[in-house]
Amino acid sequence: MPIATINPATGETIRTFDALSESNVAARLERAARAFQQWRVTPVSERAAVVARAGEILEKDKDRYGRLMTLEMGKPLKAAIEEAAKCALACRYYAEHASAFVAPLHVDGDEVQYQPLGAVLAIMPWNFPFWQVIRFAAPALCAGNVGILKHASNVPQCALALEELFTSAGAPPGVFQTLLIGSDRVDAIIADERVAAVTLTGSEPAGRHVAGTAGKNLKKTVLELGGSDPFVVMPSADIAKAADVAVKARTINNGQSCIAAKRFIVHEGVADEFTDRFVERMRSLRVGDPMQADTDIGPLATRQIVDDLEKQVAESVRRGARVLTGGKRVSGAGNYFEPTVLTDIPTESPAYRDEMFGPVAALFRARDLDDAIRIANDTSFGLAAAAWTRDQGEADRFIRDLEAGTVFINGMVASDPRFPFGGVKHSGYGRELGPWGLHEFVNIKTVRRQAAPSANTE
Repeated sequence: MPIATINPATGETIRTFDALSESNVAARLERAARAFQQWRVTPVSERAAVVARAGEILEKDKDRYGRLMTLEMGKPLKAAIEEAAKCALACRYYAEHASAFVAPLHVDGDEVQYQPLGAVLAIMPWNFPFWQVIRFAAPALCAGNVGILKHASNVPQCALALEELFTSAGAPPGVFQTLLIGSDRVDAIIADERVAAVTLTGSEPAGRHVAGTAGKNLKKTVLELGGSDPFVVMPSADIAKAADVAVKARTINNGQSCIAAKRFIVHEGVADEFTDRFVERMRSLRVGDPMQADTDIGPLATRQIVDDLEKQVAESVRRGARVLTGGKRVSGAGNYFEPTVLTDIPTESPAYRDEMFGPVAALFRARDLDDAIRIANDTSFGLAAAAWTRDQGEADRFIRDLEAGTVFINGMVASDPRFPFGGVKHSGYGRELGPWGLHEFVNIKTVRRQAAPSANTE
């Protein structure tokens, strides 16, 4: 993939970038190594102040950053501005709590210390081009690490803007840097002794590859991979509200979110009512220019994503799935796909087994609570899940038995700086956000202090 800004709403190439040379990459890695030696001993209050100032800039310039995100990857402008504001919130959170998160834990006169590891390589995706980066960078920098960003090749201006953000916030040279390079050069950077750890948000194949390379080099990794999140609706739920939230949960970020609800599992007692409401609302969504305020669904980020989604839907239909609304790409310029609902989905079809990264919902009927949980867990992924019920016993079962890193009851799954975020099974390992995210990239050092023996005076 070229390193370029290609407007997904029009297909127009706005700007292209040359990849950094080998010598430039080496120089940046060396700069990171030198910066770490100073940054690691900088008082945490000063590190936190830099992150706090980054938050202030994000809040002040959220409209500008939002337009840049929308230009490069196509999310509705309102959502992009909200993303920048959420990044500001995360910066404020870590700036406020960093001192407590890295404070030594005292145990019977001894202690456990949290010390930074070094340069953390972040391999980040295009779908939340600011949020994915900030949720790694804010805790990593507060902890005393330095950051090296390898962003997706279709959001290079966002990548450069993030480096500029931390520079403007007062981060010393080398504390946060962007590498404009292709994916084929990542392995060598992971292997470089100046890189201490790796965090990746992306696809399952990318996660397997990065984890394998990091494992060979004994580097710590955190992986946040794909998801095929269930959204379960039981008879006691508020069906109208559940249907309304279901549409937002499926189409957030134009449907391109790992934690978007993708499989809607509805008890057969309320399946007809939910389906009617859900399909009607999906059908009424406005698809169009993401810069316009009345647009609900913008373009998908790349032409390849549209091609892949079209093939997944067509193959699912060929195997027996029915289309209740949508089902095809929108003709004309731009990477648009109709909001789509599929039902009667065979187990061997892509709509059952694969992650659908776009505004396509898979609808299932469940006989009872046990059947709903079975369907929900019948996936290789385990990122997040939502369940709608007003029965406390059912809620307790969902909380206990849904195989996911996050479970929401009567609400839409969303990340929050205060709570750990990550998955199980093929959705990856490790956690971001909260104190847990900061502690992923520290040396948890045990310190035992014993009295020195008395000097021999004879």
